[in-house]
Amino acid sequence: MTLPRRKFLHLTASAMALPALSRVARADTYPSHPVRLLVGFAAGSTTDILGRLIGQWLSQRLGQQFIIENRPGAGGNVAAEEMIKSTPDGYTLYMVPPAVAANAALYPHLNFVFLRDATAVAGVVRVPNVAEVNPSLPVKTIPELIAYAKANPGKLSFESAGIGTASHLAGQLFNAMTGANLQHVPYRGDGPAMVDLIGGQIQVGFATMTASIGHIRSGQLRALAVTTLKRSDALPGVPTVAETVPGFEASSWFGIAAPKGTPADIVALINRETNAGLADPTIKARLDDMGGMALTGSPADFGKLITDETEKWGKVISDAGIKAE
Repeated sequence: MTLPRRKFLHLTASAMALPALSRVARADTYPSHPVRLLVGFAAGSTTDILGRLIGQWLSQRLGQQFIIENRPGAGGNVAAEEMIKSTPDGYTLYMVPPAVAANAALYPHLNFVFLRDATAVAGVVRVPNVAEVNPSLPVKTIPELIAYAKANPGKLSFESAGIGTASHLAGQLFNAMTGANLQHVPYRGDGPAMVDLIGGQIQVGFATMTASIGHIRSGQLRALAVTTLKRSDALPGVPTVAETVPGFEASSWFGIAAPKGTPADIVALINRETNAGLADPTIKARLDDMGGMALTGSPADFGKLITDETEKWGKVISDAGIKAE
């Protein structure tokens, strides 16, 4: 059967419009089924805790489950690659850890470039790290720590949750800016690192506030300073490292990303609902207790943070010759 030309053109135009219409429909009805939120670290990690907190909020707000899937490995790269290779439809998201800013320099042969292949969706929180010591070490301030380290070269070690983690890079930056020459001892996560710091096998740490604050409040560790530019309400009276070492800043920050090509209206929806969560009194209280500072803002704001931090830590890693395990 031969179609009249006018009807043929009408049907052709309708067919060409279908992909656009289906994209709009997906965005308008999103989410219509559960969403995966990939976490690149084990359950109980700071990234996991924050992912579950914001995931529960998004589940309540959007009427579908945001399911946390832990995919630990290679400093979060296993989960990041899985997210990047997924369909960009908003149903696979990634809980961005601070490690993404270091991984490009630590792992030069990755199958992806995070800044190119991922879409920043929303910031969640910035958490200070804490410059802290075992109480047996006879120092109570950052100037005393620097002086003690220089007077006892090679005798002080600092722990980290692993090579390239925020606690490692904070200690490395401290060494570079002060000449303290603390020896790095990497662990597989904050848990075992804190055990040895509390036990005295390691003298110094730069762990996240989340991992540290309970031990500081119990007296098992002594806080010398926080690593953000501003003091933290969670540790009133504790100064910043920058008050002694001008310009020092080495915090842990977290947020949400999606694959490149995810529809802009879905990105905007998740961003809007995440910002609403950060203003919720219950979530705000949880973040405050962790010493966290909400990272409200647009997707572009979070994207700029990732870009700036990638440049900053890439230089630190390059200058120090740090290599991934």
